[in-house]
Amino acid sequence: MIDLHCHILPGLDDGAATPDETLALLQLAVADGISRMVATPHINPGYFDNKPNIINAALADVRQLVRTHQLPIQIAAAAEVRLTDQLMPAMEMGLLPFLGVWQGQKVLLLELPHSHVPAGTDKLLKWLARHDVIAMIAHPERNRDIQANFQCLAPLKRVGCLFQLTGSSLIGDLGARHQQCAEYMVAQRLYHVVASDCHNIDRRPPKLSAAVRCLTDLADEQYALDLSVHNPELITQSLNFEDVA
Repeated sequence: MIDLHCHILPGLDDGAATPDETLALLQLAVADGISRMVATPHINPGYFDNKPNIINAALADVRQLVRTHQLPIQIAAAAEVRLTDQLMPAMEMGLLPFLGVWQGQKVLLLELPHSHVPAGTDKLLKWLARHDVIAMIAHPERNRDIQANFQCLAPLKRVGCLFQLTGSSLIGDLGARHQQCAEYMVAQRLYHVVASDCHNIDRRPPKLSAAVRCLTDLADEQYALDLSVHNPELITQSLNFEDVA
């Protein structure tokens, strides 16, 4: 499996705090059947001011960790970018790492506020599209506006967004509302990718295999494979993964 959303770079955000925590997360990921991970630290101005040079330096350290411990996993990096008024200038300055490419457009992993879908989100998404960028909305099932009214998904779908399911939402680890929304979106075949969004070994570990089994039960095996293997592989073809140790 390929995990396109995880917080394993130590000390960059609210994910792994130390190299030891990173190592523990990587070991859990390998045990769960994950062969590739894209580290996606938060970019949220004023909270997590990560830049490509910072992310790349941390990535190099984690790759060395993988080599030292001979872990059978490949690591690349992008970012989870919060929707703020600084997103457009940051993109124009080349400060936003992309997750890969989908149907000729660069893919930006975009995080909405958990509380609502901001007014004007569709206009921002159209602006991105004019710049050959498609947004992959991270864990839409966690957004309270979407939980309360599934029609909030319609304008996002109309502008061609991709949707990323967080596995722990679907299996119920994050609560009933998250699970119900995730199950609705699975039933409608709205998701393109399932990812772990792992942060730590206790509350938010890298769990994908349980979510894939759930996807198979709720939909079918092909959809589960598309979300966990085929689509992530297509998207990340342009990323640089190092050889497995």
